[in-house]
Amino acid sequence: MTKTLEMVFRNAEGKEVTLSLADPKEDLTKAEVDTVMQQIVSRNIFITKAGELTQTVEARIRTRDAVALA
Repeated sequence: MTKTLEMVFRNAEGKEVTLSLADPKEDLTKAEVDTVMQQIVSRNIFITKAGELTQTVEARIRTRDAVALA
């Protein structure tokens, strides 16, 4: 099973942008993620084709199981 942290933001044009990080730590808290997301927005760390990130939307951990077929 693989896990991915997905952080969703809104950019200057109102479009959603998702930043994905593989293998987040097991004991990651919502408060930790919220803090990092706010820092990303306030420091303009990432800029998209449609402008800077202006707002946090949500964060989620996506899990995926892959099964090999023989």
